[in-house]
Amino acid sequence: EGMLALTHGRAQVQHVEIGARRDGTIVGLRADLIADMGAYPIGAFLPNTTQEMLSGVYVIPRIASRSRSVVTNATPVAPYRGAGRPEATALIERAIDLMATELGMDPVDVRRKNLIPPEVFPYRTATGTVYDVGDYERPLGEALRLAGYGALRAEQAARRERRDHLALGVGVATYVEITSFSSKEFASVEVHADGAVTVVTGTSPHGQGHETAFAQLASGVLGVELEAIRVVHSDTGLVKRGAGTWGSRSLQAGGSSVFERAGEVLAKAQALAAHLLEADADDLEAAGGGFAVRGAPERAISLGELAAAAAEPSRLPPGMQPGLQAEGVYREPTSTFPFGAHVAVVEVDTQTGEVRLVCHVAVDDCGRVLNPALVEGQVHGGLAQGIAQALFEEVRYDDDANPVTSNLTTYAMPTAAELPHFETMRTETPTPVNPLGAKGIGESATIGSTPAVQNAVIDALAPWGITHIDLPLTSERVWLALKERSDSA
Repeated sequence: EGMLALTHGRAQVQHVEIGARRDGTIVGLRADLIADMGAYPIGAFLPNTTQEMLSGVYVIPRIASRSRSVVTNATPVAPYRGAGRPEATALIERAIDLMATELGMDPVDVRRKNLIPPEVFPYRTATGTVYDVGDYERPLGEALRLAGYGALRAEQAARRERRDHLALGVGVATYVEITSFSSKEFASVEVHADGAVTVVTGTSPHGQGHETAFAQLASGVLGVELEAIRVVHSDTGLVKRGAGTWGSRSLQAGGSSVFERAGEVLAKAQALAAHLLEADADDLEAAGGGFAVRGAPERAISLGELAAAAAEPSRLPPGMQPGLQAEGVYREPTSTFPFGAHVAVVEVDTQTGEVRLVCHVAVDDCGRVLNPALVEGQVHGGLAQGIAQALFEEVRYDDDANPVTSNLTTYAMPTAAELPHFETMRTETPTPVNPLGAKGIGESATIGSTPAVQNAVIDALAPWGITHIDLPLTSERVWLALKERSDSA
């Protein structure tokens, strides 16, 4: 039932033209997008997001695009991890490789020649999108280094020389995506008399680790142990309001709100401590989850003691409201734009069409990293989904619009056995948009991985004159492409 009735994803047909000088400098891009909406156009905005991100990480002076959303007799299409951004990256990254082939250039050289330089940010693209910050060469260079790009090209040349039936392919993709979408989020932070802290957030985690990340933020500001912090979410009886979890926004919007509220609580606690210790607030210093008078550590008070005092109006300074808590909404002024580079290495059995992903390197930049383990988990999950889109997953219908991939016996969802070792790394380019310097990471790996794998497979098949195969790159499609070339030779 879920396979048949729940919304599907992607479903774009893309026609693209790219213009360049003979030295590889891009001069323009033209794209025509047709988006299958299924029976109800609930995802009609998705091709607009694709259009917004058509420039990718490149200086493209002129971009013309048209998108059309078409209603069909199929299950509705809705946002799926990446929501319009993977489609844009797939378009531009395939176009770059096709252009490199036409010009006889290394696709890496073409990319480097056209990258937006870091000194021009904030940068407005030809589509009107304003990127906050970027240093696109750093992740690209690191990804190529980790993959051993030069050695891979040498091995590829040797295999081609000896006509090895296992063709080696190397695919590169650079990407930039949009996250948060200028969103806002509610949070509250309260210190209790026993020293415990309650953080309430309007975002709703379902495996991302918000509880850990938000507790880290509150702990860092207030100086209390993580074990003393309880994060409350999702319960509408306890959470006054919230925008929820979408658009890779939770840390930068929800986390920034927690960070600000914790700062407000700390400021109130410091003012109250100064009143109770009969000291100037500037003479206080943080000490073990509380405050002490500088130079007189015996004159100290804990946050729990301050919370107890805050519950008694008679102990408060004039004008201070009871309670050691703060609540409010953080409003992010604009979107943020994570970026990165992926390198995929594949072997294609030219006798059977089977594709084996040998390794995948992902170097992603999501600004300041708060918890590397949580980021790594998001990247691994995104890689699995992005690679699956390139090689396995496809919702198919027969000529009468009856679904033929109606369960997991016919829909090819990969397991860990079909996925290789992932080599991952991060660069950090903090954004000035929010106080954390953070950008989203939840969808990034899904965006960069798919075109890297597709480019790798096409690269392996280059000696046969094959320049493009539609996704997914199943063994059948690859074999048929090879057979067509052999038959026409």
